[in-house]
Amino acid sequence: MARPGGSQKTVFSCTECGASAAKWQGQCPGCGVWNTLVETIAEAPAVGSQRRFAALGGSAGLQTLSEIEAREEDRLPTGIGEFDRALGGGLVSGGVVLIGGDPGIGKSTLLLQALSELSNEHNVLYVSGEESGQQIAMRARRLSLDTGRLKLLAEINLEKILVTLQSAQPQVAVIDSIQTLWSDQLSSAPGSVAQVRECAAQLTRLAKQSGITVILVGHVTKEGALAGPRVLEHIVDTVLYFEGDTHSSFRLIRAVKNRYGAVNEIGVFAMTDRGLKGVSNPSAIFLSQHGSDVPGSCVLVTQEGTRPLLVEVQALVDQAHGNPRRLTVGLDAQRLAMLLAVLHRHAGIVCFDQDVFVNAVGGVKIGEPAADMAVLLAIVSSLKNRSLPAKLVVFGEVGLAGEIRPAPRGQERLREAAKLGFTRAMIPEANTPRQRIAGIEVIPVRRVEEAVARLREIE
Repeated sequence: MARPGGSQKTVFSCTECGASAAKWQGQCPGCGVWNTLVETIAEAPAVGSQRRFAALGGSAGLQTLSEIEAREEDRLPTGIGEFDRALGGGLVSGGVVLIGGDPGIGKSTLLLQALSELSNEHNVLYVSGEESGQQIAMRARRLSLDTGRLKLLAEINLEKILVTLQSAQPQVAVIDSIQTLWSDQLSSAPGSVAQVRECAAQLTRLAKQSGITVILVGHVTKEGALAGPRVLEHIVDTVLYFEGDTHSSFRLIRAVKNRYGAVNEIGVFAMTDRGLKGVSNPSAIFLSQHGSDVPGSCVLVTQEGTRPLLVEVQALVDQAHGNPRRLTVGLDAQRLAMLLAVLHRHAGIVCFDQDVFVNAVGGVKIGEPAADMAVLLAIVSSLKNRSLPAKLVVFGEVGLAGEIRPAPRGQERLREAAKLGFTRAMIPEANTPRQRIAGIEVIPVRRVEEAVARLREIE
């Protein structure tokens, strides 16, 4: 890249780890990931770097851990219950939150709603690098938000933003988005590995020094991961991801990292003409409303953070024409292949000549292995063209030896199912509650073949 006064030297930087190489190569020399090196301008040593990278405070010296006073961090509720749940109870003073998701899924809308609620009693600031003040004002008017005390700054220069934050001293500041910011200490373009890393580091440093809560909006790649170097997620305290289809009216926020709360906690929202509204009973979203019992449908009780959720798992097994296909939506495709092998080996049910499709209703992504038994029973139901017993819920992990392993927080799952009107639960024997839970009959099983046999008995 040519610039006045000479040409700039370029290097190839890894978008995952930030390592650099003199020339392009297929594999990153730092982290070993393929096809992640992109060309950027080599940065000259910055003047005053000692000031920019000074320590956050004086050294406390050597201490034993028992001498340090442990205390709970004070929480600042945003006024949006489901958002607070994903955050672990609310915002923390000096905390840095990174929130990412597909374009148009509702990141800016949710944060504008949260700042509108907070501005009634707190000093807050919205920094926009993507939209003009007029665009944000139009959105606030469309959502009927009270923005009389909400301060806005349309700026992408990091140094100007830092000066504004130091002078205004807001309690909460939203930066929308981190990929649009640039620092005049660096010569590379906004969104480059160096710029994203530098801007995030400086904003995090300011948050820790001043106690300002900073919320960063991050772009995502086509694979769904946050754009920029992987170090971006290590710098911040909390990482939230928006999930769900932009064509659906429901959105999920999942915490994949949280230094102040539980990971995998989710908040569930419905997109309306007045913005995102929290859903108080999210299980109703993930349960399809069938007029009668249908084959291939099984209700799973999954655990998302501290919240048990009832999700309908659907399976369709059909005669294959050519190579059999295995397709999952919301579940691990590799685990499906393993479960089909276990079903054949230990229960004698053959699917090698069948197409198998499995779907988690509502767009939720289920990562825990406790969904195994629900997937197997849905497949058996579809293959035999027999619906499962009404008001039955299932959970349990399946091992390669055919055993049914226990799932964590089994009693909480059973109570949630009983509260929603389910009367029977097929669960691992190790999860059998010591005291009977009112309104629900427990069917404990040890092995896959036993679970399939018990289905015939309770039909």
